Amino acid sequence: MAVNDPISDMLTRVRNGSMSRAERVTMPASKMKAAIAEVLRDGGYIQEYETTEAENNKRDLVITLKYKGSKIKNPVIEGLERVSKPSRRVYAGSGDIPYTLGGFGITVLSTSQGIMSDHKAREQNIGGEVLCQVW
Repeated sequence: MAVNDPISDMLTRVRNGSMSRAERVTMPASKMKAAIAEVLRDGGYIQEYETTEAENNKRDLVITLKYKGSKIKNPVIEGLERVSKPSRRVYAGSGDIPYTLGGFGITVLSTSQGIMSDHKAREQNIGGEVLCQVW
């Protein structure tokens, strides 16, 4: 099945997996999805991710979700929102990068230096396309 917006598809799979308390979610892999998963891992929102070989020489991205609590699994990811869409791109300069929940969440940006969180982009004083917000 063809997907028009693979980033939205990835975020929806992660959101649905965490709401259903799944241990892992699997999706078709790409370099951009792996870079977003790395930002989520570095921000403490997922446990781990890996790229595996699937059938027909295609790759899958497997994300291991993270939960709080031992008896009742509460997802670490409380919300995901796609900001820039194929129909409406949203860009932010280095001084205009939005804060997610007053700094308690992260904003994922696509910059000239690669995919990174808003904290790292502010440190390096660069802006870019605002991909999504996670809290």
